[in-house]
Amino acid sequence: MTLPFEVGVVVRDLELMERFYCDVVGCRVEHRSRVPESIGGPAGLGGEFAVVWLRVPSGGCVKLIVPRSGTVSAGPGPLSAGRAGLSYLTFHVDDLDPVVAALPAAGARPLSDPVVVLARGRRISFWADPEGNAVELVDARGGHPGRGHSN
Repeated sequence: MTLPFEVGVVVRDLELMERFYCDVVGCRVEHRSRVPESIGGPAGLGGEFAVVWLRVPSGGCVKLIVPRSGTVSAGPGPLSAGRAGLSYLTFHVDDLDPVVAALPAAGARPLSDPVVVLARGRRISFWADPEGNAVELVDARGGHPGRGHSN
């Protein structure tokens, strides 16, 4: 590998999701582009689409993708561990408390009760973003787990 990992998330409301991942999670917009049908079609991506690259503060990138048609089909609910495919995005944060406090006002909903749990010496919290994608937040305070590893 030559660059940090990137993940693409197909979204319905690009502005809403951009605000969520920038204002609450701490990503920053790095680039915006339109991918023409001449590229998106042959690549198997369904035709023309817009994409916004969000840089994750610790490295890596989340690409928010919205089809030009605006049609996005609903997939399985968040944290469907019994199915193949992407289950959730993990973000490692310095302080979980202010992020968790800001999530409800940004349109997110908790996926666990209690909202913050201790797992393997770390504080973690699972949320659905405004469009229902599962997001895991990890705060290593209180333990000494290996960095960069999810649960």
